[in-house]
Amino acid sequence: MVFQRLEDLRIDADKTQEDIADILDCKREVYRRYEKGIHEIPVWALIKLASFYKTSTDYILGLTDIQEPYPKGK
Repeated sequence: MVFQRLEDLRIDADKTQEDIADILDCKREVYRRYEKGIHEIPVWALIKLASFYKTSTDYILGLTDIQEPYPKGK
C-alpha cells in the first residue's frame, strides 16, 4: 500500500508531514491526503520522494520490497 510506505519512510527519516509537504512545495493537508490514501500521489511527487528517500518508485508503490534505488543507466 502506497500510503503505508509513505508514512513509514517519513517516520524512518524522522520527518513530519509538514517537512515533507515543504519538500513537495504543497500544504501539509495535501500531503496528509496522499499519505492516508485519500488522494493519489502525482507522479512528479512520487519521483521527488523516491529521490529524497533514496529509494525507487517501485518500493514506494509496493511493487518491490527492495528499498535500495535502481542503479542509474547510461
